Amino acid sequence: MRVDKYLWCVRYYKTRSLATTACKKGQVKVNQDVVKPSREVYPMDVIELRKNQINYQLKVNDIPEHRVGAKLVDIYRTDTTPKEAFEAQELLKYSKDYYRKKGTGRPTKKDRRDIDEYNNEID
Repeated sequence: MRVDKYLWCVRYYKTRSLATTACKKGQVKVNQDVVKPSREVYPMDVIELRKNQINYQLKVNDIPEHRVGAKLVDIYRTDTTPKEAFEAQELLKYSKDYYRKKGTGRPTKKDRRDIDEYNNEID
């Protein structure tokens, strides 16, 4: 099965064209090699893909006949992504929420409410 079709079948991408685009951009590797969308995938292959700033690592267990339901995905792949990748994503999300460059304008209403709440906790 093609690597783009496999990633679509095991629900890593919502559409097959998104999976194809990711392969063309070099975000998908099979056995440490950057691959084209038409590369064949076989059981025991290791796929690495970058999506949402997380490097996922998958081991292909079996090839599905067609797109499978979310509950059946674990039959066809083993996710070996380290937990540190997800923890780094959480930290990145929090840092983006509270970071604003100096001099970009007045605080927003949310910023003002957060400052007031912080000051009330201190008192």
